[in-house]
Amino acid sequence: MINDTRFQLLQKWIQNTLKWQGARIEVASADASFRRYFRVFHQGKSFIAMDAPPEKEDTQPFIDITKRLLQSGVHAPEIIAEETTLGFLMLEDLGSTPYQEVLNNNTADGLYKEALQALITLQKADVTKLPHYDKTLFLQEMSFMPEWFLKTHLGISLTHSQQDIILQCFDSLATAIAEQPTGFVHRDYHSRNLMQVPENNPGIIDYQDAVNGPLTYDVVSLLRDCYIVWPQHQVREWALWYKHQAVSAQLMNDIDNTEFLRQFDLMGLQRHIKVLGIFARLKHRDGKSHYLDDLPLTLSYMLEVGKKHPETAPLIELFKQLKIAGQISTVAIPA
Repeated sequence: MINDTRFQLLQKWIQNTLKWQGARIEVASADASFRRYFRVFHQGKSFIAMDAPPEKEDTQPFIDITKRLLQSGVHAPEIIAEETTLGFLMLEDLGSTPYQEVLNNNTADGLYKEALQALITLQKADVTKLPHYDKTLFLQEMSFMPEWFLKTHLGISLTHSQQDIILQCFDSLATAIAEQPTGFVHRDYHSRNLMQVPENNPGIIDYQDAVNGPLTYDVVSLLRDCYIVWPQHQVREWALWYKHQAVSAQLMNDIDNTEFLRQFDLMGLQRHIKVLGIFARLKHRDGKSHYLDDLPLTLSYMLEVGKKHPETAPLIELFKQLKIAGQISTVAIPA
């Protein structure tokens, strides 16, 4: 039985303010932030209650982005009720079946194409006043990796020359991706945040950190997911399918497939470098050790893709010298 102050406040809000007498409340999930989610059953229907402690989480960005996404036509959850002072929202229930649970060799092509088509729609959403995902932010995010992954998690003290190699690679990478076409970016578009739903699939969640940034970011988040891996040839095929749809939708100019795949790779490298640091930080700062289970695949993407590009090849060579792969069991990326 849940017994904490926040939960008691949530119960009172549901029963006294919403007048949902007799509603049953169950834990649904928590995420990497301080937010928690509860499934609420009332009059034969289910809803999702978000608990976002106002001293730690601001619900306003979630509300704002939800409205933008619903206006764009993608399947974000409708907001049924809100109490921003307390940090509570009541949302449409998009079910309990994330893509991660239903993706397999038989379903993947259909599910990914639905997700990529939804992404095209999402990328047309209003970006007015959204933060700009730019070189400064790319560099800031990648700095998590040497601080939390190398230093804190692996206990590696870098020399000045090694630090210079990392900084130079980061700068080259950030400069290259800052030149890519931009639009609405979900920023965490992957198999755990896409829900399989009966209509207008997929249901999309966890988008409150949306920004105006490179279009390839969400594509690579989906296709080089930190939680599930696909053969490289299949990833390329899906990425180019997206590119064709994005060009048709006038989101980007038509470019050579090789150049698009280069942009896709470089954006993925920025993301995976960042995520190595974030997963380590979640473990060492926030006590969420299960994220370490996802380090091997994330590192594998970085090593495999990074060696192919001059922007990151020196960083991969440094990782070889430091024997990073020997300290983290990497995952073989299918050809």
